Amino acid sequence: MVNYSEIFNEQGMDYLTYRALVDQLLLEGKATGDVAYDLHYTKMNVQRMNRVDKTASLTADLTATINQLDENYKFLVITEGWCGDAAQIVPVINKIATASLGRIDLKFVLRDKNLPLIDAHLTNGGRAIPVLIILNEAADEVLATWAPRPQVLQELLKEWRKETTEMPILAEKLHGWYAKDKTLSTQAELNEVLKGI
Repeated sequence: MVNYSEIFNEQGMDYLTYRALVDQLLLEGKATGDVAYDLHYTKMNVQRMNRVDKTASLTADLTATINQLDENYKFLVITEGWCGDAAQIVPVINKIATASLGRIDLKFVLRDKNLPLIDAHLTNGGRAIPVLIILNEAADEVLATWAPRPQVLQELLKEWRKETTEMPILAEKLHGWYAKDKTLSTQAELNEVLKGI
């Protein structure tokens, strides 16, 4: 049984701490993961997160939903600095929490340091990230989850994998899609999740 409250309170990092950890590890020639190629992906993902932080604005629909929240929530995000999807999505989740004016308390944890947690939230049997877990204020009840990317992109990825399994080609298509979408699909899906809690 996963103790969400304990993980949230004892291991969770706020967005700035998470970003600082990724940056500090890069300065040390490391990544949040243990694999050498993680470093290459992490460098690109820092640029992606910086871009989304600077350019993405929340839609009017999502902002209205956030403003209508009448309770406080805890958002627990499972992520890693080397994950390309996370780089495109965690800044959006941070913007949602920031716009909530204190109604959403957001924390991040690393997937590979929290295997029982990710194993409780698998996507099609895999440890896909990021995973957003929406908890009640006491952090003892899961109200909703969302992972690991917008559904339309999930379907496209299935199709692309029929053509190739080469990660550099898939990553290029994936991030090209994210660049064209400008976070709108992510925001639309998260808006529906928030409306449902």
